[in-house]
Amino acid sequence: MEDLVRVPPEEFGKPLKEVIQHILTVGYEYNGRLEGGYEGKLDKDQGTILAVTEIKSIGDGSVIPGDGAAFHNVTFEALAFKPELHEIIDGEVVEIVEFGAFIRFGPLDGLIHVSQITDDFIVYDKKRGALVGKESNKTLEVGDKVRARIVAVSLNSDKAKESKINLTMRQPGIGKFEWLEEAKKKGKEKPVKKEVKKKAREPEKKEAKKETAKPEKKEAEKKPEAKKDAKEESA
Repeated sequence: MEDLVRVPPEEFGKPLKEVIQHILTVGYEYNGRLEGGYEGKLDKDQGTILAVTEIKSIGDGSVIPGDGAAFHNVTFEALAFKPELHEIIDGEVVEIVEFGAFIRFGPLDGLIHVSQITDDFIVYDKKRGALVGKESNKTLEVGDKVRARIVAVSLNSDKAKESKINLTMRQPGIGKFEWLEEAKKKGKEKPVKKEVKKKAREPEKKEAKKETAKPEKKEAEKKPEAKKDAKEESA
């Protein structure tokens, strides 16, 4: 990443790299705007900046008349998190509302609408502060750990609160962690039932072989009688 960093006069004489690192990380206010302060900032292209990791280069400073500060062109590396469409994320339920649940994953929050929680009809239980499945009785409450898929992303770097991330749990392999564990246990029980069915069919095959073998013996017994009749006629 690149930026023109303003170093105020009171910072002159200090180690330049340390001063610029602090400005990029924490920042300071000047004339009603924030200078630097990248950590925690939401960028439309880069996502949320988690940390300024390394300063690669610092250009020569230039002083603008009437300002008194020195301006440096700085190239630096930063660690960022940008949610991608269709990405699967693990998160925690931080808020339950009538129309859905807000999930926190990393530095961001996403919304799972009630229609995207399960195939069951979801009811909002205001007393418990929970979303409950009408037939399955599955519940979703604050503190629950979930796995979801991102289905829509709209980041607003100017107004972070207006950014929108929509999630779904109505697909195989995603949902509340407890529901996924229950599904795994049910899946392990199914193969046992199939083996029992195969063993029950084996005796039927043996009986069928015996029945088909009997007619062959009868035909073999009839052949000698036919030879006797032919000898009597010739005599």
